[in-house]
Amino acid sequence: MHEQNNWIALTTIWIKECTRFLRIWVQTLVPPAITMTLYFVIFGNLIGERIGQMGGFTYMEFIVPGLIMMSVITNSYANVSSSFFSAKFQRNIEELLVAPVPTWVIIFGYVGGGVARAILIGIIVTVVSMFFVDVQIYNFAAIVVTLLLTSSLFATAGLVNAIFARTFDDISMVPTFVLTPLTYLGGVFYSLTLLPEFWQVVSKANPIVYMVNGFRFGFLGVSDVNVGVSIGILIVFNLGLYAVAHHLLTKGRGIRS
Repeated sequence: MHEQNNWIALTTIWIKECTRFLRIWVQTLVPPAITMTLYFVIFGNLIGERIGQMGGFTYMEFIVPGLIMMSVITNSYANVSSSFFSAKFQRNIEELLVAPVPTWVIIFGYVGGGVARAILIGIIVTVVSMFFVDVQIYNFAAIVVTLLLTSSLFATAGLVNAIFARTFDDISMVPTFVLTPLTYLGGVFYSLTLLPEFWQVVSKANPIVYMVNGFRFGFLGVSDVNVGVSIGILIVFNLGLYAVAHHLLTKGRGIRS
């Protein structure tokens, strides 16, 4: 009976989260498509013709996986951080706290919503990219695994951010000052082999490098880092952030105060 109730609670939270971003699709689904179209036009068509090939592929083909991953990262994070903080701000998160719902159900419900939005955005951006380049798939399993692990990682990170956040400004600080720099320096627009050896080593301290390259391997079959290592790092980060989120929710940090 408890398992059935937990499943009902999980699906209810997940459906609520999906309904939330689908209801305002003009704000959640359309902007990433427009933004990525501009990236494709400016970086792909205009600048790409001057750069030429990179890693044995046209510059447009090379940056497509990175641009898709950039959208996945941004949207999975934003969906959970804004939704959970709104629930805190409106004081309706208390309904979950007093309900006989395990902490893992709350986490999986919110993270599941972020993953659903990330997957939908990934599909939309992929379709948009087909108007500019012939999208090829080298290893579909690598694409799916990297997509799921990355979206769940940043959805959980968004949940942790929302738990700590006290104002809406706190929600926007991490994407602006952390995610954006790490993403642009994560090999989305260039191969690490173009960097001096010292900066290649420094770049490998950026976790987004492993996500982008794991995803690029799935599409093109090339990667600047070991794909197995990339998957391993994503799994470790997912487990670590889940443990943090579970601890914070169990203790009521930032919620029961």
